[in-house]
Amino acid sequence: MTTIQSGDFWVAEITFTDKSASKRRPILVLWLDGQDIVAAAVTSAVPRTQTDVALSDWQTSGLRVASTVRLSRLDCLEQSLLLYKLGHISDDDAQRLQQVWGNFVKPQF
Repeated sequence: MTTIQSGDFWVAEITFTDKSASKRRPILVLWLDGQDIVAAAVTSAVPRTQTDVALSDWQTSGLRVASTVRLSRLDCLEQSLLLYKLGHISDDDAQRLQQVWGNFVKPQF
């Protein structure tokens, strides 16, 4: 298997909340935690909240269509659910994601 790194885009097998089925979806690896990864959802939908970040360099990152990273949609996944690597986030997109994370993603208690 290819080495998994923070900042990688992968296709993962995501199980529905009710466990009735699963779907292959692109994700962005945010960090690794043992055999698990914490990932943000990647969607082709346009940004709709302040924690959605449209990617400028989606093509060079290996994504098929213009994409948005949803920092409000985080998953903890076993590494075995990652099917194949698409690419890696660009420095510019990574910097914007880190800025949004620092400004808007924080505990609300």
